[in-house]
Amino acid sequence: MLISFLFFLTLFVAVGLSSYFFSQKTKQDYYLASGQIRPSLVGLSAVATNNSGYMFIGLMGYVYAVGLQAMWLMVGWILGDFIASSFVHKRLKAATVRSGEVSYAGVLSHWYGAGQKSDQLQRVIGIISLLFLLAYAAAQLVAGAKALQVLLDVPAWAGAAVGAILVALYCVAGGIRASIWTDAAQSLVMIAAMVILLWVALEGMGGFEASVTQMKQIEGFLDWFPKELLLPGAAGAILFVLGWMFAGFSVIGQPHIMVRFMTLDADLTDPVSSRVSNMTRARSWYYLWFILFWGLATGVGMLSRLYIADTGSFDSELALPTLAQQLLSPAFVGLILAGLFAATLSTADSLVLGCSAAISHDILPDKIENTALIKFTTVAVTGLALLWALLNGASVLDLVILAWSGLGSAFAPLLLVLCLGGRPGQNTSIGMVISGLIVALLWRYGGLHSVVYEGVPGMLAGFAIYGMSLVLRSNSNPVQK
Repeated sequence: MLISFLFFLTLFVAVGLSSYFFSQKTKQDYYLASGQIRPSLVGLSAVATNNSGYMFIGLMGYVYAVGLQAMWLMVGWILGDFIASSFVHKRLKAATVRSGEVSYAGVLSHWYGAGQKSDQLQRVIGIISLLFLLAYAAAQLVAGAKALQVLLDVPAWAGAAVGAILVALYCVAGGIRASIWTDAAQSLVMIAAMVILLWVALEGMGGFEASVTQMKQIEGFLDWFPKELLLPGAAGAILFVLGWMFAGFSVIGQPHIMVRFMTLDADLTDPVSSRVSNMTRARSWYYLWFILFWGLATGVGMLSRLYIADTGSFDSELALPTLAQQLLSPAFVGLILAGLFAATLSTADSLVLGCSAAISHDILPDKIENTALIKFTTVAVTGLALLWALLNGASVLDLVILAWSGLGSAFAPLLLVLCLGGRPGQNTSIGMVISGLIVALLWRYGGLHSVVYEGVPGMLAGFAIYGMSLVLRSNSNPVQK
Protein backbone atom coordinates (compact mmCIF):
# COMPACT_ATOMS: atom_id res chain seq x y z
CA MET A 1 0.00 0.00 0.00
CA LEU A 2 2.78 2.42 0.86
CA ILE A 3 4.49 1.82 -2.47
CA SER A 4 1.23 2.35 -4.34
CA PHE A 5 0.50 5.52 -2.39
CA LEU A 6 3.94 6.98 -3.05
CA PHE A 7 3.78 6.05 -6.74
CA PHE A 8 0.42 7.73 -7.39
CA LEU A 9 1.18 10.71 -5.16
CA THR A 10 4.42 11.21 -7.09
CA LEU A 11 2.40 11.31 -10.32
CA PHE A 12 0.06 13.95 -8.88
CA VAL A 13 2.98 16.01 -7.63
CA ALA A 14 4.70 15.70 -11.00
CA VAL A 15 1.60 17.05 -12.74
CA GLY A 16 1.63 20.09 -10.48
CA LEU A 17 5.37 20.71 -10.71
CA SER A 18 5.38 20.37 -14.50
CA SER A 19 3.40 23.60 -14.66
CA TYR A 20 6.67 25.38 -13.88
CA PHE A 21 7.72 24.98 -17.51
CA PHE A 22 4.62 26.85 -18.67
CA SER A 23 4.91 29.70 -16.19
CA GLN A 24 5.32 33.16 -17.69
CA LYS A 25 6.91 34.51 -14.48
CA THR A 26 4.39 37.33 -14.09
CA LYS A 27 1.92 38.20 -11.36
CA GLN A 28 -0.99 37.84 -13.81
CA ASP A 29 0.18 34.35 -14.72
CA TYR A 30 0.89 33.32 -11.13
CA TYR A 31 -2.60 34.18 -9.87
CA LEU A 32 -4.75 33.81 -13.03
CA ALA A 33 -2.67 31.65 -15.43
CA SER A 34 -2.86 34.59 -17.84
CA GLY A 35 -6.54 33.76 -18.47
CA GLN A 36 -5.61 30.82 -20.70
CA ILE A 37 -7.24 27.80 -19.00
CA ARG A 38 -9.56 25.59 -21.08
CA PRO A 39 -13.20 25.13 -20.04
CA SER A 40 -12.80 21.43 -19.13
CA LEU A 41 -9.92 22.20 -16.77
CA VAL A 42 -11.76 25.16 -15.27
CA GLY A 43 -14.84 23.03 -14.56
CA LEU A 44 -12.96 20.06 -13.12
CA SER A 45 -10.69 22.28 -11.04
CA ALA A 46 -13.55 24.38 -9.66
CA VAL A 47 -15.61 21.38 -8.56
CA ALA A 48 -12.58 19.57 -7.13
CA THR A 49 -11.63 22.68 -5.18
CA ASN A 50 -15.23 23.06 -4.02
CA ASN A 51 -15.37 19.54 -2.59
CA SER A 52 -11.99 17.81 -2.04
CA GLY A 53 -11.29 17.23 1.64
CA TYR A 54 -14.79 18.31 2.58
CA MET A 55 -16.44 15.76 0.26
CA PHE A 56 -14.07 12.90 1.05
CA ILE A 57 -13.75 13.41 4.78
CA GLY A 58 -16.43 15.79 6.07
CA LEU A 59 -19.46 14.90 3.92
CA MET A 60 -18.81 11.17 3.98
CA GLY A 61 -18.52 11.31 7.74
CA TYR A 62 -21.83 13.17 7.90
CA VAL A 63 -23.52 10.52 5.72
CA TYR A 64 -22.06 7.79 7.92
CA ALA A 65 -23.52 9.48 10.99
CA VAL A 66 -27.03 10.45 9.83
CA GLY A 67 -27.79 8.31 6.77
CA LEU A 68 -30.13 9.12 3.88
CA GLN A 69 -31.21 12.52 5.18
CA ALA A 70 -27.72 13.80 4.37
CA MET A 71 -28.71 13.87 0.70
CA TRP A 72 -30.75 17.04 1.23
CA LEU A 73 -27.62 18.87 2.21
CA MET A 74 -26.19 18.29 -1.27
CA VAL A 75 -29.51 18.71 -3.11
CA GLY A 76 -29.88 22.17 -1.60
CA TRP A 77 -26.19 22.90 -2.04
CA ILE A 78 -26.06 22.03 -5.77
CA LEU A 79 -29.35 23.83 -6.51
CA GLY A 80 -28.20 27.01 -4.77
CA ASP A 81 -24.82 26.77 -6.50
CA PHE A 82 -26.49 26.42 -9.91
CA ILE A 83 -28.83 29.38 -9.37
CA ALA A 84 -25.95 31.62 -8.29
CA SER A 85 -23.69 30.60 -11.17
CA SER A 86 -26.42 31.36 -13.70
CA PHE A 87 -26.23 35.05 -12.76
CA VAL A 88 -22.60 35.47 -11.79
CA HIS A 89 -19.93 33.50 -13.64
CA LYS A 90 -20.01 35.15 -17.08
CA ARG A 91 -20.24 38.61 -15.57
CA LEU A 92 -17.36 37.92 -13.17
CA LYS A 93 -15.11 36.87 -16.06
CA ALA A 94 -16.05 39.96 -18.02
CA ALA A 95 -15.30 42.18 -15.01
CA THR A 96 -11.93 40.45 -14.56
CA VAL A 97 -10.91 41.40 -18.09
CA ARG A 98 -12.39 44.88 -17.79
CA SER A 99 -10.65 45.70 -14.50
CA GLY A 100 -7.30 44.04 -15.22
CA GLU A 101 -7.20 42.84 -11.58
CA VAL A 102 -5.66 39.51 -10.51
CA SER A 103 -7.56 38.91 -7.26
CA TYR A 104 -11.19 38.33 -6.32
CA ALA A 105 -11.14 41.35 -4.02
CA GLY A 106 -9.59 43.48 -6.74
CA VAL A 107 -12.30 42.63 -9.26
CA LEU A 108 -15.14 43.33 -6.80
CA SER A 109 -13.55 46.65 -5.89
CA HIS A 110 -12.99 47.76 -9.51
CA TRP A 111 -16.06 46.15 -11.07
CA TYR A 112 -16.79 48.94 -13.52
CA GLY A 113 -13.15 49.55 -14.39
CA ALA A 114 -10.69 52.15 -13.21
CA GLY A 115 -13.45 54.73 -13.01
CA GLN A 116 -14.86 53.11 -9.87
CA LYS A 117 -11.83 52.56 -7.66
CA SER A 118 -12.49 51.39 -4.09
CA ASP A 119 -9.15 50.72 -2.40
CA GLN A 120 -10.64 50.66 1.09
CA LEU A 121 -13.22 48.07 0.04
CA GLN A 122 -10.47 46.00 -1.58
CA ARG A 123 -8.50 46.06 1.66
CA VAL A 124 -11.52 45.00 3.74
CA ILE A 125 -12.31 42.11 1.40
CA GLY A 126 -8.64 41.13 1.40
CA ILE A 127 -8.43 40.98 5.20
CA ILE A 128 -11.60 38.88 5.53
CA SER A 129 -10.43 36.58 2.73
CA LEU A 130 -7.07 36.10 4.40
CA LEU A 131 -8.54 35.08 7.75
CA PHE A 132 -11.18 32.68 6.47
CA LEU A 133 -9.17 31.17 3.63
CA LEU A 134 -6.40 30.48 6.12
CA ALA A 135 -8.85 28.58 8.34
CA TYR A 136 -10.11 26.71 5.30
CA ALA A 137 -6.55 25.77 4.28
CA ALA A 138 -5.89 24.45 7.78
CA ALA A 139 -8.99 22.25 7.48
CA GLN A 140 -7.65 20.75 4.24
CA LEU A 141 -4.33 19.91 5.88
CA VAL A 142 -6.21 18.29 8.76
CA ALA A 143 -8.30 16.22 6.32
CA GLY A 144 -5.23 14.92 4.52
CA ALA A 145 -3.47 14.18 7.80
CA LYS A 146 -6.45 12.15 9.04
CA ALA A 147 -6.34 9.93 5.97
CA LEU A 148 -2.61 9.28 6.37
CA GLN A 149 -3.09 8.56 10.06
CA VAL A 150 -5.65 5.82 9.40
CA LEU A 151 -4.05 4.09 6.45
CA LEU A 152 -0.33 4.55 7.03
CA ASP A 153 -0.27 5.15 10.78
CA VAL A 154 1.46 8.48 10.20
CA PRO A 155 1.15 10.89 13.16
CA ALA A 156 -1.33 13.68 12.46
CA TRP A 157 1.30 16.38 12.85
CA ALA A 158 3.61 14.66 10.36
CA GLY A 159 0.82 14.23 7.80
CA ALA A 160 -0.08 17.91 8.05
CA ALA A 161 3.59 18.90 7.70
CA VAL A 162 4.06 16.75 4.60
CA GLY A 163 0.93 18.28 3.11
CA ALA A 164 2.16 21.81 3.82
CA ILE A 165 5.53 21.10 2.18
CA LEU A 166 3.86 19.78 -0.97
CA VAL A 167 1.48 22.74 -1.06
CA ALA A 168 4.43 25.12 -0.92
CA LEU A 169 6.13 23.24 -3.77
CA TYR A 170 3.00 23.40 -5.96
CA CYS A 171 2.51 27.09 -5.33
CA VAL A 172 6.11 28.08 -5.90
CA ALA A 173 6.35 25.97 -9.05
CA GLY A 174 3.41 27.18 -11.07
CA GLY A 175 0.95 29.17 -9.01
CA ILE A 176 -2.70 28.62 -9.86
CA ARG A 177 -1.87 26.65 -13.01
CA ALA A 178 -0.25 23.95 -10.85
CA SER A 179 -3.33 23.87 -8.64
CA ILE A 180 -5.74 23.59 -11.59
CA TRP A 181 -3.81 20.81 -13.31
CA THR A 182 -3.57 18.77 -10.14
CA ASP A 183 -7.26 19.35 -9.40
CA ALA A 184 -8.22 17.95 -12.80
CA ALA A 185 -5.97 14.89 -12.49
CA GLN A 186 -7.13 13.90 -9.02
CA SER A 187 -10.81 14.51 -9.81
CA LEU A 188 -10.74 11.97 -12.66
CA VAL A 189 -8.84 9.42 -10.57
CA MET A 190 -11.19 9.78 -7.60
CA ILE A 191 -14.29 9.23 -9.74
CA ALA A 192 -12.82 5.91 -10.90
CA ALA A 193 -11.73 4.96 -7.39
CA MET A 194 -15.14 5.72 -5.87
CA VAL A 195 -16.91 3.64 -8.53
CA ILE A 196 -14.69 0.69 -7.63
CA LEU A 197 -15.21 1.15 -3.89
CA LEU A 198 -19.00 1.41 -4.27
CA TRP A 199 -19.16 -1.73 -6.40
CA VAL A 200 -16.94 -3.77 -4.04
CA ALA A 201 -18.91 -2.60 -0.97
CA LEU A 202 -22.25 -3.54 -2.56
CA GLU A 203 -20.94 -6.93 -3.59
CA GLY A 204 -19.64 -7.58 -0.09
CA MET A 205 -23.10 -6.92 1.36
CA GLY A 206 -24.84 -9.18 -1.15
CA GLY A 207 -26.10 -6.50 -3.52
CA PHE A 208 -28.31 -3.43 -3.39
CA GLU A 209 -31.44 -5.00 -1.89
CA ALA A 210 -29.51 -6.80 0.84
CA SER A 211 -27.71 -3.56 1.73
CA VAL A 212 -31.00 -1.64 2.01
CA THR A 213 -32.46 -4.38 4.20
CA GLN A 214 -29.57 -4.05 6.63
CA MET A 215 -29.78 -0.24 6.61
CA LYS A 216 -33.44 -0.46 7.64
CA GLN A 217 -32.32 -2.11 10.86
CA ILE A 218 -30.44 1.04 11.87
CA GLU A 219 -32.93 3.36 13.55
CA GLY A 220 -33.55 6.52 11.54
CA PHE A 221 -30.82 5.72 8.99
CA LEU A 222 -33.22 5.73 6.02
CA ASP A 223 -35.38 8.61 7.22
CA TRP A 224 -35.89 11.22 4.53
CA PHE A 225 -35.58 14.23 6.81
CA PRO A 226 -34.07 14.96 10.24
CA LYS A 227 -36.49 14.62 13.12
CA GLU A 228 -35.16 17.73 14.86
CA LEU A 229 -36.61 20.30 12.47
CA LEU A 230 -37.80 23.78 13.43
CA LEU A 231 -41.22 23.08 11.89
CA PRO A 232 -42.92 19.70 11.48
CA GLY A 233 -43.65 18.00 8.17
CA ALA A 234 -43.15 19.57 4.75
CA ALA A 235 -42.63 23.10 6.10
CA GLY A 236 -39.68 21.97 8.19
CA ALA A 237 -38.25 20.00 5.27
CA ILE A 238 -38.49 23.01 2.96
CA LEU A 239 -36.74 25.23 5.51
CA PHE A 240 -34.01 22.60 5.92
CA VAL A 241 -33.34 22.43 2.16
CA LEU A 242 -33.59 26.22 1.83
CA GLY A 243 -30.83 26.63 4.38
CA TRP A 244 -28.52 24.42 2.34
CA MET A 245 -29.53 26.21 -0.85
CA PHE A 246 -28.04 29.31 0.72
CA ALA A 247 -24.92 27.26 1.46
CA GLY A 248 -24.70 26.40 -2.24
CA PHE A 249 -25.43 29.99 -3.19
CA SER A 250 -22.43 30.91 -1.03
CA VAL A 251 -20.09 29.45 -3.64
CA ILE A 252 -19.97 32.82 -5.38
CA GLY A 253 -18.47 34.23 -2.18
CA GLN A 254 -15.55 31.77 -2.18
CA PRO A 255 -12.50 33.50 -3.72
CA HIS A 256 -10.56 30.24 -4.20
CA ILE A 257 -13.37 28.74 -6.33
CA MET A 258 -14.44 31.82 -8.25
CA VAL A 259 -10.88 32.58 -9.28
CA ARG A 260 -11.01 29.36 -11.36
CA PHE A 261 -13.68 30.91 -13.56
CA MET A 262 -11.62 34.08 -13.72
CA THR A 263 -8.83 32.05 -15.40
CA LEU A 264 -11.12 30.82 -18.19
CA ASP A 265 -9.80 31.15 -21.73
CA ALA A 266 -12.31 33.54 -23.31
CA ASP A 267 -11.81 36.11 -26.05
CA LEU A 268 -13.98 38.98 -24.87
CA THR A 269 -13.39 40.92 -28.08
CA ASP A 270 -15.60 38.39 -29.88
CA PRO A 271 -19.41 38.39 -29.70
CA VAL A 272 -20.88 37.51 -26.34
CA SER A 273 -22.00 34.12 -27.69
CA SER A 274 -18.40 32.84 -27.82
CA ARG A 275 -17.86 33.75 -24.17
CA VAL A 276 -21.12 32.10 -23.14
CA SER A 277 -20.11 28.95 -25.00
CA ASN A 278 -16.83 28.66 -23.10
CA MET A 279 -18.48 29.36 -19.76
CA THR A 280 -21.30 26.92 -20.53
CA ARG A 281 -18.74 24.20 -21.23
CA ALA A 282 -16.94 24.92 -17.98
CA ARG A 283 -20.18 24.83 -16.00
CA SER A 284 -21.24 21.60 -17.71
CA TRP A 285 -18.04 19.86 -16.60
CA TYR A 286 -18.52 21.33 -13.15
CA TYR A 287 -22.09 20.14 -12.53
CA LEU A 288 -21.76 16.74 -14.19
CA TRP A 289 -18.80 15.89 -11.97
CA PHE A 290 -20.48 17.40 -8.90
CA ILE A 291 -23.67 15.37 -9.23
CA LEU A 292 -21.90 12.13 -10.15
CA PHE A 293 -19.41 12.28 -7.32
CA TRP A 294 -21.99 13.40 -4.80
CA GLY A 295 -24.09 10.34 -5.60
CA LEU A 296 -21.09 8.02 -5.32
CA ALA A 297 -19.96 9.60 -2.05
CA THR A 298 -23.43 9.28 -0.53
CA GLY A 299 -23.64 5.61 -1.47
CA VAL A 300 -20.21 4.79 -0.11
CA GLY A 301 -20.88 6.76 3.07
CA MET A 302 -24.08 4.83 3.76
CA LEU A 303 -22.45 1.48 3.06
CA SER A 304 -19.57 2.34 5.37
CA ARG A 305 -22.06 2.35 8.27
CA LEU A 306 -22.76 -1.34 7.60
CA TYR A 307 -19.10 -2.24 7.65
CA ILE A 308 -18.10 0.03 10.55
CA ALA A 309 -20.81 -0.27 13.17
CA ASP A 310 -18.97 1.05 16.24
CA THR A 311 -20.41 4.57 16.12
CA GLY A 312 -19.66 5.27 19.76
CA SER A 313 -15.89 5.47 19.53
CA PHE A 314 -15.32 5.73 15.77
CA ASP A 315 -14.43 9.09 14.20
CA SER A 316 -17.01 9.34 11.42
CA GLU A 317 -14.70 11.52 9.34
CA LEU A 318 -12.44 8.49 8.88
CA ALA A 319 -15.18 6.45 7.18
CA LEU A 320 -13.73 6.56 3.66
CA PRO A 321 -10.13 5.57 4.40
CA THR A 322 -11.24 2.93 6.91
CA LEU A 323 -13.69 1.34 4.46
CA ALA A 324 -11.11 1.36 1.67
CA GLN A 325 -8.62 -0.39 3.93
CA GLN A 326 -11.15 -3.09 4.78
CA LEU A 327 -12.36 -3.86 1.26
CA LEU A 328 -9.69 -3.08 -1.32
CA SER A 329 -6.31 -4.46 -2.20
CA PRO A 330 -3.26 -2.49 -1.00
CA ALA A 331 -2.69 -1.14 -4.53
CA PHE A 332 -6.20 0.34 -4.75
CA VAL A 333 -6.02 1.64 -1.18
CA GLY A 334 -2.82 3.43 -2.12
CA LEU A 335 -4.54 4.93 -5.17
CA ILE A 336 -7.50 6.20 -3.13
CA LEU A 337 -5.26 7.56 -0.42
CA ALA A 338 -3.03 9.32 -2.96
CA GLY A 339 -6.09 10.79 -4.72
CA LEU A 340 -7.65 11.88 -1.43
CA PHE A 341 -4.41 13.40 -0.19
CA ALA A 342 -3.84 15.16 -3.51
CA ALA A 343 -7.42 16.47 -3.40
CA THR A 344 -6.91 18.09 -0.03
CA LEU A 345 -3.59 19.54 -1.16
CA SER A 346 -4.90 20.94 -4.44
CA THR A 347 -7.63 22.75 -2.52
CA ALA A 348 -5.20 23.85 0.17
CA ASP A 349 -2.83 25.34 -2.38
CA SER A 350 -5.63 27.32 -4.03
CA LEU A 351 -6.61 28.64 -0.61
CA VAL A 352 -3.02 29.53 0.15
CA LEU A 353 -2.76 31.31 -3.20
CA GLY A 354 -5.90 33.24 -2.29
CA CYS A 355 -4.29 34.31 0.98
CA SER A 356 -1.10 35.27 -0.85
CA ALA A 357 -3.08 37.40 -3.31
CA ALA A 358 -4.91 39.05 -0.41
CA ILE A 359 -1.61 40.10 1.14
CA SER A 360 0.40 40.99 -1.96
CA HIS A 361 -2.37 42.63 -3.98
CA ASP A 362 -5.21 43.69 -1.67
CA ILE A 363 -4.07 44.50 1.86
CA LEU A 364 -0.64 46.13 1.55
CA PRO A 365 -0.70 49.80 0.55
CA ASP A 366 1.95 49.12 -2.13
CA LYS A 367 1.16 46.07 -4.25
CA ILE A 368 3.93 43.49 -4.59
CA GLU A 369 4.83 42.91 -8.25
CA ASN A 370 8.08 40.95 -7.83
CA THR A 371 7.27 37.24 -8.33
CA ALA A 372 10.03 36.14 -5.95
CA LEU A 373 8.47 38.18 -3.12
CA ILE A 374 5.03 36.88 -4.06
CA LYS A 375 6.26 33.29 -3.79
CA PHE A 376 7.93 34.05 -0.45
CA THR A 377 4.60 35.41 0.79
CA THR A 378 2.93 32.19 -0.35
CA VAL A 379 5.41 30.04 1.57
CA ALA A 380 4.89 32.14 4.71
CA VAL A 381 1.11 31.75 4.42
CA THR A 382 1.54 27.98 4.08
CA GLY A 383 3.46 27.98 7.36
CA LEU A 384 0.62 29.84 9.08
CA ALA A 385 -1.93 27.35 7.71
CA LEU A 386 0.17 24.46 9.04
CA LEU A 387 0.36 26.08 12.48
CA TRP A 388 -3.42 26.51 12.51
CA ALA A 389 -3.88 22.87 11.47
CA LEU A 390 -1.66 21.63 14.29
CA LEU A 391 -3.55 23.70 16.87
CA ASN A 392 -7.00 22.98 15.43
CA GLY A 393 -9.51 21.18 17.66
CA ALA A 394 -12.61 21.37 15.45
CA SER A 395 -13.76 18.79 12.93
CA VAL A 396 -13.03 19.28 9.24
CA LEU A 397 -16.74 19.75 8.48
CA ASP A 398 -17.22 22.36 11.23
CA LEU A 399 -14.19 24.36 10.16
CA VAL A 400 -15.15 24.25 6.48
CA ILE A 401 -18.75 25.31 7.14
CA LEU A 402 -17.58 28.18 9.36
CA ALA A 403 -15.23 29.49 6.67
CA TRP A 404 -17.75 28.83 3.91
CA SER A 405 -20.63 30.62 5.59
CA GLY A 406 -18.45 33.53 6.66
CA LEU A 407 -17.09 34.15 3.16
CA GLY A 408 -20.45 33.57 1.49
CA SER A 409 -22.31 35.91 3.82
CA ALA A 410 -19.67 38.60 3.41
CA PHE A 411 -19.18 38.58 -0.36
CA ALA A 412 -22.12 36.88 -2.13
CA PRO A 413 -24.65 39.74 -1.69
CA LEU A 414 -22.21 42.34 -3.00
CA LEU A 415 -21.18 40.23 -5.98
CA LEU A 416 -24.78 39.47 -6.94
CA VAL A 417 -25.77 43.14 -6.71
CA LEU A 418 -22.84 44.05 -8.98
CA CYS A 419 -23.76 41.30 -11.46
CA LEU A 420 -27.32 42.61 -11.64
CA GLY A 421 -26.11 46.11 -12.51
CA GLY A 422 -26.15 47.69 -9.07
CA ARG A 423 -23.65 50.42 -8.24
CA PRO A 424 -23.25 50.48 -4.46
CA GLY A 425 -20.82 53.09 -3.21
CA GLN A 426 -17.70 52.15 -1.28
CA ASN A 427 -19.28 52.75 2.14
CA THR A 428 -22.41 50.79 1.23
CA SER A 429 -20.29 47.93 -0.14
CA ILE A 430 -18.21 47.78 3.03
CA GLY A 431 -21.41 47.85 5.11
CA MET A 432 -22.82 44.93 3.11
CA VAL A 433 -19.64 42.88 3.57
CA ILE A 434 -19.20 43.51 7.29
CA SER A 435 -22.87 43.22 8.28
CA GLY A 436 -23.28 39.91 6.44
CA LEU A 437 -20.20 38.48 8.11
CA ILE A 438 -21.10 39.65 11.62
CA VAL A 439 -24.69 38.40 11.44
CA ALA A 440 -23.55 34.98 10.20
CA LEU A 441 -20.95 34.61 12.96
CA LEU A 442 -23.33 35.75 15.70
CA TRP A 443 -25.98 33.36 14.38
CA ARG A 444 -23.58 30.42 14.44
CA TYR A 445 -21.98 31.11 17.80
CA GLY A 446 -25.41 31.74 19.26
CA GLY A 447 -26.28 28.15 18.38
CA LEU A 448 -29.00 29.18 15.95
CA HIS A 449 -27.36 27.34 13.04
CA SER A 450 -29.16 24.22 14.27
CA VAL A 451 -32.41 26.01 13.36
CA VAL A 452 -31.31 27.35 9.95
CA TYR A 453 -27.94 27.68 8.23
CA GLU A 454 -26.22 30.89 9.27
CA GLY A 455 -25.69 31.94 5.67
CA VAL A 456 -29.41 32.68 5.35
CA PRO A 457 -29.55 35.57 7.86
CA GLY A 458 -25.99 36.58 6.92
CA MET A 459 -26.79 37.13 3.26
CA LEU A 460 -30.15 38.68 3.98
CA ALA A 461 -28.36 41.21 6.19
CA GLY A 462 -26.08 42.19 3.29
CA PHE A 463 -29.02 42.62 0.94
CA ALA A 464 -30.86 44.63 3.61
CA ILE A 465 -27.97 47.11 3.85
CA TYR A 466 -28.09 47.63 0.09
CA GLY A 467 -31.87 48.09 0.19
CA MET A 468 -31.53 50.68 2.94
CA SER A 469 -28.92 52.55 0.91
CA LEU A 470 -31.33 52.76 -2.03
CA VAL A 471 -34.09 54.14 0.22
CA LEU A 472 -31.74 56.73 1.74
CA ARG A 473 -30.46 57.72 -1.69
CA SER A 474 -34.02 58.14 -2.96
CA ASN A 475 -35.01 60.26 0.05
CA SER A 476 -31.97 62.49 -0.39
CA ASN A 477 -32.86 63.12 -4.06
CA PRO A 478 -36.60 63.95 -4.02
CA VAL A 479 -36.46 65.37 -7.55
CA GLN A 480 -35.85 61.87 -8.91
CA LYS A 481 -39.11 60.53 -7.40
